[in-house]
Amino acid sequence: MLGAVAVVAAAALATAVASSDASAAGATSTYLVVYKDKTSTSGAGRAVSAAGGQLVATYAPISVVVARSSSPDFAVRMRAVKGVEGAVATTRFASAIDGGAVGADASATGDTTTDAPSVPANGVAGLNDSLSGLQWDMTQIKVGEAHAVSTGSPSVLVGDIDTGLDYTHPDLAPNVDAAASVNCVSGVPVAGVVAAMDDNGHGTHTAGTIAAAANGIGIVGVAPSVKIAGIKAGNADGFFFPEAVVCSFMWAAEHGVDVTNNSYFADPWLFNCRNDAEQRAIWTAERRAIKYAQSKGVLVVAAEGNQADDLSHPTFDATSPDNTTPVLRAISNACAVVPTEVPGVVGVSATGNKQMKSFYSSYGISEVDVAAPGGDSILQQTAAAPNGRVLSTWPASLLASTCLPARRVIDASGAAYCYQQGTSMASPHAAGVAALIASVTGKTGGALSAALQDAVNPIPCPTDVSAYAFFPALDGGAPQTCEGTLTQNSWFGAGEIDALKAVG
Repeated sequence: MLGAVAVVAAAALATAVASSDASAAGATSTYLVVYKDKTSTSGAGRAVSAAGGQLVATYAPISVVVARSSSPDFAVRMRAVKGVEGAVATTRFASAIDGGAVGADASATGDTTTDAPSVPANGVAGLNDSLSGLQWDMTQIKVGEAHAVSTGSPSVLVGDIDTGLDYTHPDLAPNVDAAASVNCVSGVPVAGVVAAMDDNGHGTHTAGTIAAAANGIGIVGVAPSVKIAGIKAGNADGFFFPEAVVCSFMWAAEHGVDVTNNSYFADPWLFNCRNDAEQRAIWTAERRAIKYAQSKGVLVVAAEGNQADDLSHPTFDATSPDNTTPVLRAISNACAVVPTEVPGVVGVSATGNKQMKSFYSSYGISEVDVAAPGGDSILQQTAAAPNGRVLSTWPASLLASTCLPARRVIDASGAAYCYQQGTSMASPHAAGVAALIASVTGKTGGALSAALQDAVNPIPCPTDVSAYAFFPALDGGAPQTCEGTLTQNSWFGAGEIDALKAVG
């Protein structure tokens, strides 16, 4: 039992589920079974067995069960169980890393942008690690000045819900909380940093932006003295299955996490529509898990996405399902992106080094709360950001296979780093600033969210958006437009985060 989260036979099942394909006779599909809200799941084991399945995990506080079965009518039989409002196979449903900016960048320019200096300058804006001269993003949001006030408290814990993190990386190792790290890929938590080891690279990058140590090596994170937990929900291919997302938020809720960073969108359905039974069941389970974490004081920070879409006025979804062949479908505001459109979640859009919205960043007057550096390799290359991207930590073992040659940087110590861009890179900046605020004020949940949205520099809608004409929405092709006021608009929300204001 993990606090209020009831995990069936947790100690034994953690090992068993990891090899469930081999050990569970005939079990080929994973299912989410969603009971009506606040309905007891005490009889779930018997019901699942009677329907021809195997119980994997029970998340009693949100009335959600994870099961496996090879029976073709398992979902139908479970939907007939008293108290069950939905059951859906998740095997063909996967989330995606927030990586659209990579595809857009590659199709537009390949990898021909100017390389970063091979020997960077040190000591930029109060940051003194060996690669700090390349951290234009930290300079832009005044991280160095903020560190003169606070580098964060080790009593504050950030959970990075991602592909795990490289706990051996010398810039991360000092701050990794091993006990709070977990692998949730199977839908049941397998605790420990070894289980949560990053096999993709994305999670190590986001973790470094949040909490890379100020230790003379490589880069410095926004909050280099806080603790960080790797909450592995994404696999080596960068896909996040719904049971992993549910598991991750339930784990965060029960393990003292103050802030979670979420640089992905959940389900293969970018927009989750309530009039579809399968999408609704998964959407409901994930929203309940997020709400439960929020009820425990967890601030959830999430990337807006890289589709250049107006999430407040959706018309088409051309991205879903992202794990097979996308099919264009008309949508409305009855369809929502998880987690960024879940109530109470801080949505983050991306900026580049000219403090313009990044060409790829999605937006929305009702969805963007703050903006943060995510990089822009097309519209915002500068002397400080010659390739436009954000530098952060990367697993050395994956550098050659997953980071393009022109984007690789190796510190004199041998530590590995990679340049990336996306709202994936923006969100951890905001999560890091939230961790600084929590460190100096003790605020949590909604109060922490409000403080984060106050610690900004407002940016108005641009009067000329012609530069974005070449980057219409990936879903439907609509031109990018900005609406709202200086203090709240669809591109920047309340404004770009300011670490110095956060600790002032």
